[in-house]
Amino acid sequence: MNKIGTMEAAVARVPDGATIMMGGFGLCGIPENAVQALLAAGPRNLTIISNNAGVDDAGIGLLIRNGQVRKMVATYIGENTDLERRVINGELEVELAPQGTFAERIRAGGAGIGGFFTPTGVGTLIAQGKESRVIDGREYILEMPLRADFSFVKAWKADAMGNLVYRKTARNFNPLMATAGRVTIAEVEEIVPVGSIDADLVATPGIFVDVVVKGEHYVKRIEKRVYRTASGAGA
Repeated sequence: MNKIGTMEAAVARVPDGATIMMGGFGLCGIPENAVQALLAAGPRNLTIISNNAGVDDAGIGLLIRNGQVRKMVATYIGENTDLERRVINGELEVELAPQGTFAERIRAGGAGIGGFFTPTGVGTLIAQGKESRVIDGREYILEMPLRADFSFVKAWKADAMGNLVYRKTARNFNPLMATAGRVTIAEVEEIVPVGSIDADLVATPGIFVDVVVKGEHYVKRIEKRVYRTASGAGA
């Protein structure tokens, strides 16, 4: 079974109004080529489920700047000033979730779980409108699973059957999202022959992957630089 394809053909399947999961944490482990292909294809009114919204000029921020995103489901949006402006102006909706809850909602979506109870968020705005239950004397709230029409994930290596290997922290949310999309497109840095990947290293089995695309022209971006005065300076 050969699942190798092109990103252009993959994104051509994405209609207006689609819900898309995108792997990544900050700018680490994001499907950069998928973003560029979506920009070119131009689907509108997208709901993007991703840990964060990139920055103004990179990652999902490019889709937001181009007016293609209607809603973000994320855990953090603090590095994107364009998104902030659009939210204030009523142009874009944001649903925020605690990061652990966010991850578990995606896992539940991929595992076919109808929902789960968590104490995270009890007594905060997160709990408003949600069912609550006391379990062993502690209050919990019901969180619903997250699923998507398409999952765009970034991996390090793949074979033609779609078995994926991730590299270090670039793994982040990608394996979870690969299971929770009706169609999963894996953007990878290297495609290797079937049988050459140690089975113990496979984090996403090929059964979850529909299309494998070899990515190109990756740029190692730093999301946010923080400077500090050298020890003893100015003394």
